[in-house]
Amino acid sequence: MGIFGGSSSPSTDASSKEVKEALFKQVQAESAMSNARTLITNVNEHCFEACVPTPGTTMSAGEQACLTDCMEKYIAFWNTVSRTYTRRVGTEQKKMLSL
Repeated sequence: MGIFGGSSSPSTDASSKEVKEALFKQVQAESAMSNARTLITNVNEHCFEACVPTPGTTMSAGEQACLTDCMEKYIAFWNTVSRTYTRRVGTEQKKMLSL
């Protein structure tokens, strides 16, 4: 049976697989964009609030160093999570495509 309930043929199966792959890639791209927005939001909320208690027209050297350290920690953590997530998605994709 095809995607929409029709009969299935070898060319339909190949087409169905291409549609699944394209859809999966689109979802991955949208997820990556959403994750990037989330990272920026988290860094802005947590690092800025923690490192710049009273915003002014300039930042002190200590505030700049604090922001740099905080952002580096967030990004390192984010990269670890992203690598793990990507491996998991790859595994799931292989399972889905083998169906």
